[in-house]
Amino acid sequence: MATSVEGITTLLTLSGLAYMLMALWGARDFAHHCTRIAVLSSGQPGHAPNVTILKPLKGVDPRMYAGFASHCMQQYAGNFEIIFGVSSMEDPAVAEIERLQREFPACAIRLVECPERLGTSGKVSTLIQMLRQARYDYVLINDSDIRVSRHYLTRVMSGFVDTKVGMVTAPYRGRTVAEGKGLTLWARLEALGISTDFLPGVFAARKLEGGIRFGLGSTLAVSRTALAAAGGLEPLVNCLADDYELGARISRAGFNIELCGETVETAVPAYDFRGFCDHQLRWARTVRDSRRWGYLGLAITYCVPWAVLNCVASGFALWSFTLLSLVLLARVSVALSVGVGVLRDEQVLRDIWLLPLRDFFGLGFWAWSFASDTIVWRGERFKLQRGRLSPVAQDKA
Repeated sequence: MATSVEGITTLLTLSGLAYMLMALWGARDFAHHCTRIAVLSSGQPGHAPNVTILKPLKGVDPRMYAGFASHCMQQYAGNFEIIFGVSSMEDPAVAEIERLQREFPACAIRLVECPERLGTSGKVSTLIQMLRQARYDYVLINDSDIRVSRHYLTRVMSGFVDTKVGMVTAPYRGRTVAEGKGLTLWARLEALGISTDFLPGVFAARKLEGGIRFGLGSTLAVSRTALAAAGGLEPLVNCLADDYELGARISRAGFNIELCGETVETAVPAYDFRGFCDHQLRWARTVRDSRRWGYLGLAITYCVPWAVLNCVASGFALWSFTLLSLVLLARVSVALSVGVGVLRDEQVLRDIWLLPLRDFFGLGFWAWSFASDTIVWRGERFKLQRGRLSPVAQDKA
């Protein structure tokens, strides 16, 4: 039995090591691709199509207003407008938009009330109603807390230089926010996972699959033509992973999806342990439902836990420590190459010592995700089946 466990953990560790090398290769390929795109775009300086930015809102998030303001300060050659959508004018976010309109009177900012609940996803319901108000042929959707650089629109919209591109999406990093409870360990683990776990997986998938076939909620820029060919937003109204599904539908409609080199920033709240677990499980079960076979293989990416278990299973043999050393070297290399080199996330340097703990949690959440189909989203419980949500009846006290 011990020999079998030793053999299995050795195989899993070696597979994880191979994955780390693939992630490094994918990150390098992505960096070279971004350079080529920059050269191509520089030859067409006039390419700046008019675009409508859609931002659905519910409540007030940390650093949300700073994110709003960053969208208003774009240095963009084309025209752009920003439409904010709320389900009710009583939403506390309304006051923030009114403040934004006063601070940036020259920016085309509109606030739209979207009272219809068209399905389980309030976000997609709001987007459908906002889209009816959009003026331009290109639409860009991103989350309420996303903060961007002044060149964001220029770099994202340059992806449409290639007429075969139907969607442009963007990588992101998580910025920890110290609230009343301070900077928590759980927030640091969340941000570390984004830059050193999730995004390396995106780059590896892009390399293995010859491109990406999904979108990231940090940025979903689409042409109206591609959106119509994909069936619009209406089919997503009961989906949790609407960003992934929209990209998948546009890809199936025959359009390319471009992952641009502009990294945006999302705010990571000061999670407590329960909030951290709820969010990680929601993410894990979303990926499980979206990419079933790929998710099964996700287990091998946690090579540090497998290498530690291999040391135990081998009776702490010398060769197992050699393998653990190689794994740690590869893991740190991926974290630095992607987190610092590509995403420019200096928090990775601060928290790199937490990588083993982050990976043990990651493997635990991967296994735990198969135990149930229930997720918690904005305080509500839902059952997730084949990417679609259905409310879970709350127990009455």
